[in-house]
Order: sequence, then C-alpha cells, then structure tokens
Amino acid sequence: MDLKLYNTLSHKKELFEPLKKIVGLYTCGPTVYNFQHLGNYRTYIFEDTLKRVLLFNAFRVKHVMNITDVGHLTDDADNGEDKMEKGSRREGKSAWKIADFYTADFKKDIAELNIIEPTVWCKATDHIKEQIALVTTLQKKGYTYETTDGIYFNTTRFPSYGELVRLKKQELQAGTRVAMGEKKNEHDFALWKFTRPGEKRQMEWNAFRHKGFPGWHIECSAMSIKYLGKQFDIHCGGVDHMSVHHTNEIAQSECATGKHPWVRYWLHGEFLLIGADGAAGDGAGEKMAKSGENFITLATLKQKGISPLAYRYLLLQTHYRKQLAFSWQALRSAESGLQNLYQTIARYDKPKIGCAEFEENFKNAINDDLNMPQALALMWRLIKSDYPSSAKLKTLFEFDKVLGLNIKAEWKRRNQKVPKRVMQLVHEREKARLEKNWQRSDELREALEHTGYRVEDTPHGPVTVKMV
Repeated sequence: MDLKLYNTLSHKKELFEPLKKIVGLYTCGPTVYNFQHLGNYRTYIFEDTLKRVLLFNAFRVKHVMNITDVGHLTDDADNGEDKMEKGSRREGKSAWKIADFYTADFKKDIAELNIIEPTVWCKATDHIKEQIALVTTLQKKGYTYETTDGIYFNTTRFPSYGELVRLKKQELQAGTRVAMGEKKNEHDFALWKFTRPGEKRQMEWNAFRHKGFPGWHIECSAMSIKYLGKQFDIHCGGVDHMSVHHTNEIAQSECATGKHPWVRYWLHGEFLLIGADGAAGDGAGEKMAKSGENFITLATLKQKGISPLAYRYLLLQTHYRKQLAFSWQALRSAESGLQNLYQTIARYDKPKIGCAEFEENFKNAINDDLNMPQALALMWRLIKSDYPSSAKLKTLFEFDKVLGLNIKAEWKRRNQKVPKRVMQLVHEREKARLEKNWQRSDELREALEHTGYRVEDTPHGPVTVKMV
C-alpha cells in the first residue's frame, strides 16, 4: 500500500518515496534548560507515530534527534539571552549540569510515553567542530557577512528564502521581530554569535578570531548533514519552527550543500492549546509554551494519578495537523478509555490468526497521512466485532506497533499466573463486595496491594493485575 504524507514544502499530500533503502529522518529535539511540557510531547509523539508507520510499512529508518544545549536564545530571532545561561542562573547550577539534568528527565519521559529512542542522539556542544566547518563553507561561498556581534547569513543571496511557508520576505517572522542593528537585511540571521565585551559565558569557543557560540539554526543543519548526508528524506518539528528555524535551516543548508531540495519531505505537528484555567475548549486558548509559564509537565499528570500513556491515547484521537485544546476532563476521559481497553483484552484468549480485513483497513488509515483517529475507530470496531477474541488480540498486537499503547505488555501482565494466596484474597474481597461489606472490601484491597497485586472491578468481574 502507498504511504502518503502531507509535505509542508508542497502544501499537499505526496506519495512517500525514500532516496535510499534506509529512510533518513531528522527531528528537532529539546532545548534542555527546563522540563518539557505536554505541548512539546505532542510533537514528539506525532514524530514517534510517523516513525512507527514507516517501520510498519517495512521501511528501515535512521532517526537522528538533536539535544540543544547551547545557542538557543530566548528570542528565536537572535535576540535575548541564551536559554541555557538563563536556566543556569535560575537554578544556581552550571549550564552543563542544567543540560545533563533536563536531558535525563526528557529521556525518562519519552520512555514513559513509549516513544522509541532515536538511532542517533546528538548534542550541539559535541558538534561544535562541524558547526564551525559549516559556517566556514558558507563564508567561502559568499553567503555571509560579519558584524561586531557575529557572523550573519545574507538571505538576499538565497532567492528561495521563505519558500517553506510561502511568505514574502517582508512578512517573515524573523524580519518583523528583530531590530536591524548592523544587519544588512531585517530577516538575516546569525550563524555564529560573538561573546559581548564584558559578558561572562559558561559555554563559548574560540572561532573566527573571537570567543563565541553557535546560532541555534546552524546546529541542526550541521548535525543532520553529518549523520544523514547532504540530502535526506524527512525533517519534522512543530509548526512554530516553520517560519524561522526551519526556514533558516533550509537557506544555510542548501547554500552549503548545493542540494535543492535539501530535505524532500517536511512534516509539522500542530499546537496543543490551553486556557488560563487549563481547560480550553473548542479551539480556544493559546499554545502551551514555557515562555508563558502556562505549561503542564508529565510529572503533573502522574501526581494526579494519570498514566502517561493516557496522554498518548488522547493525542491519537486528533490528527497531528489539527490544533488540540487540552482539558483535564478530556484527559481523564482518555484515561478511562485506555483502562477500558486494557480490561477488555485481559479476558481475551491467546492470539492466533488475525483479522485480515481490519488489518488492511488499519494500514489504509495510517498510510493516509497518519490518520490515527480513523485507526483508533477501527480498533474499537474490531473490539466490538464478532471475531474470536484470539483473532482480535492478534490484530490488536499488530495495531499497537503503531499505536504504542503497550497492549501486548498489558495483556501479558493481566494474564500472569496469580499465586493462590492472592486469589484467595480476591475471592474474599468479591464476597465482601457482594455482601456490601465495604469496610471489609477496602481492607482486603489494601491487603492485596501489599502482596504486589491490585484488583480492578470490571463489568465482567474482578481482574487481578500485578502492580508495576
């Protein structure tokens, strides 16, 4: 079956045809100066879904994700303070320790969201040599000029500048948000910034006759080219990266490599919206962002007793190119739906031959630009169908290679052999419930949890689950 993806560059769905046997995929990773929020994770889950769909279609994938640990200023258009330095001052720790801490937290979070790790992790500070080399190449080709505060890319030398978002130069965000200073054109951007006189920086390198640090955009270009080559298949990120970060990446990369297009397919995920009360609805609210201090972390969900996979399940219900309004009510509904799924499959027989018709329809859905809402609807139609439970389970295991909801692991966990002493407590508790002896029932539930098991009451009776 053909896989079709919406290409931001062409503004239409296109048949996906990779350059080589192995798909080259680059996804913009976190700037590790703070915790990542649910809006960030919407992008990472969309990208993980894309990778799972590629793998489901038997493509081999080389996935590269960067860790931005230097050079990302508080204003994406070359103004303000380096976010790592800001984080260091906020917490009274070195910028290096800040980067290590939030990188580790990010990796822990993506594991809990069942996001497959990239093939290659690449830290910006580990690739300074490559960034300097790329800037040097652009200098030699005549695409740059120097000011007192850095080396800038001259966008007038690149006629296709802004093609990704089809905006006229005077409309580009990079131009409307910055003061001209010594720049020749308002939309020009920094490739390398010089440390200002009297400024004390923790992260700086000697290059171009100055102490300084890389521009945010040059990092992704240098690292993606190193690991994926001068031209590759797919580059992803959030829609907020389109008009500045990705537009600038394209300009500097195509001028340096001579490849057009540098990246063949650009995919972007939409915003997660949130109101002031955390209960935006009907598309109201503003995007969740650390700069607005309105962000919710994965730790907040866990504190409220909500599984991280419930958030993943919530996101799968909306297409990645549509804005999603976050609310606690919707998230709790997703948690309920996910638990209903787990409880339903707990009583299924061991998987055997699957349901070919449903599997074909599922592949059609996911291959239509990652139509996960349709894929989820198919999943529930399968569950409600008259197929044998063993066939349903076999097909659900196939679906979950893309959904990433840990269906197989949950089925195995709920079908482990339960010790006799535990089952005795379960039977005693069920007897107390039927007799409406709620105090005794609660006591037995607590006793069960001390054994490492918990009991879930379902319409089909109690299900005993080993606690994780």
